[in-house]
Amino acid sequence: MFLDEKKIEVVSGRGGGGICSFRREKHVPLGGPDGGDGGDGGSVYLRANEQYTTLLDMGNIYRYAAEAGATGETANKTGKSGKSVYVDVPMGTIVRDSEGRILTDLTEAGATWMAARGGAGGLGNSRFSSATNRAPRQHTSGKPGEKRILNLELKLMADVGLVGFPNAGKSSLVRKISSAKPKVADYPFTTIEPILGIAKIKNRSFVIADIPGLIEGASEGKGLGHRFLRHIERTKALLFVIDGFEENAWKSYCMLKKELEAFHPKLLEKKFVVALNKSDLDISKAKKEFAKHKQKVIETCALSGDGCPALTAALGDIVFVGQAKKW
Repeated sequence: MFLDEKKIEVVSGRGGGGICSFRREKHVPLGGPDGGDGGDGGSVYLRANEQYTTLLDMGNIYRYAAEAGATGETANKTGKSGKSVYVDVPMGTIVRDSEGRILTDLTEAGATWMAARGGAGGLGNSRFSSATNRAPRQHTSGKPGEKRILNLELKLMADVGLVGFPNAGKSSLVRKISSAKPKVADYPFTTIEPILGIAKIKNRSFVIADIPGLIEGASEGKGLGHRFLRHIERTKALLFVIDGFEENAWKSYCMLKKELEAFHPKLLEKKFVVALNKSDLDISKAKKEFAKHKQKVIETCALSGDGCPALTAALGDIVFVGQAKKW
């Protein structure tokens, strides 16, 4: 199961209170104030974990609370600080406040962001001692912690994003060129959640995201595509998977580009490769149409694996070198 949106509550710890105390020892008749400060409350941090691929990895926990600071002690001893809490989230997690404003974007492994700062500890009465006030009884309470509602939104950190209409053979193709094992069947919307796979070229590898099939109007919220289109925003390259056997392959390709542009115009600025799939069937009409528009394609067959090495190499040119051939 894939989860790319989640709401959580974070609560930092309250600071411990300072105390009022006076030194009481035998043979020390003028013992002064010795009330210690309270400890600081613990904070709550969000931390990007490269082992997480979905917000589901966070479990079913909704509320994350840090410990409160301990009360100060006599002999000017500061109370123990509250233990902070680190909440692991997948890389690529965007954090928004309750009003939708972006607070941070955790895109690097180990990146940490303070979600709720712990309250400061209160002051003990020894802090208020002076030449004119040698026996202060003043002391302060600890500051309260912060309490916030945060909305987490995941955008996958993949190198290549696959886009195509249902039954174009995306899932079968990604099985051939990567380690992913998406469900494959001969009916639309087999893929109902993004799937990550790792493709290897010699001793290097890159991550591929299989995005659920789009339909016309996906950018307007139709079908499954709109919800998942954001997952290709971070990719270095796009792979258009076109059913070469269908009647209007070129029209489908143009429609895909139109949907991407409607969702976010900058998506079409990415380098891309076009795979004309199902080459085991008669795709001659589609080949002529793409050649007519001077759009180069790589012929592939997800069943036999024909064309997959060339496809992987073309994608690797973009991911590893950053300067692919003009497709």
